[in-house]
Amino acid sequence: MDNNVDWKRVGIFSAFAFGIAWLVALVLYLTGGYTATSYTLVMLGAGYMSAPALAHILTRFVTREGWQGLYLRPNFKQGKLYWLICWVAPALFTFAGMVVFFVLFPQYYDSPISAVQKLMEGNAQLAGQPVSDLDPMLIVIGQTLTALLAAPIINAIPILGEEFGWRAYLQPKLMPLGGRKAMVVMGIIWGLWHAPLIAMGHNYGTDYPGAPWLGILATIWIMFILGTFLGWATLRGGSVWPAVIGHGAFNGIAGIYVFFTQGNPNLLLGPSAAGIIGSWALALVTLIIFLKRDALGPQLSARSLQKENPEIISHETLH
Repeated sequence: MDNNVDWKRVGIFSAFAFGIAWLVALVLYLTGGYTATSYTLVMLGAGYMSAPALAHILTRFVTREGWQGLYLRPNFKQGKLYWLICWVAPALFTFAGMVVFFVLFPQYYDSPISAVQKLMEGNAQLAGQPVSDLDPMLIVIGQTLTALLAAPIINAIPILGEEFGWRAYLQPKLMPLGGRKAMVVMGIIWGLWHAPLIAMGHNYGTDYPGAPWLGILATIWIMFILGTFLGWATLRGGSVWPAVIGHGAFNGIAGIYVFFTQGNPNLLLGPSAAGIIGSWALALVTLIIFLKRDALGPQLSARSLQKENPEIISHETLH
């Protein structure tokens, strides 16, 4: 079945996606590394994260593939359930992961009021200003609501830079392998694509045992389970937009764990959803998707899918 995969285009796309992103990472490394600055955010958002979308466009241009099957049509009427799932589920996964992590490692749990108060005091000390008298609980509530309600929209543009490449181009190209194998390959590629950022401290820092290699391996695992969830939503919704919403929601809620954490937990394990324990709920859903027959097949009828993404139908028909 893998003989049906257009490995030439997969290779060209991957070369562009890795080449552009890793060049941005090199520039970032040479100009100060991965630091919490606006410069880093711009380099990540406008440079690194846009690489897969640029790779998609460049691959179609170089190979004269044409512009059908872009997966950009929302298909909201038929895929609205998957939009909703992708909007809500990331928060549920994240909080479920934190609960289990703190049950296993209670020494790292702190009440959100206490944790935020400590963060406020630390920031005030760094700025040389008095501590704000703002109620810490209001900050927790505000950040949580922002993450739940606004982040999927706010993050949509930079996230589209990734998803227009991964889910809208590479995933359809790998689907002749079969849904399960395609998700495994996607996870490996997506995880390795993050490697330079992980080496510079993204998600896990740099002072954990086995750095950066264990961090890169953990990232491959996380990208596999997250990619399977997003890939499932893309297939069932017939559009890239559920994945954009879901990816944006995950990024928006990812940092919420700092409001509940004290000390220095091993971030490879948790409590964030990028940790092995912190991601248990997402991993469980991935297992269910894998075990459910035809879960990784398109939801749309053949006629509808051919109308929205004619490239996929014509490929399946030929092979």
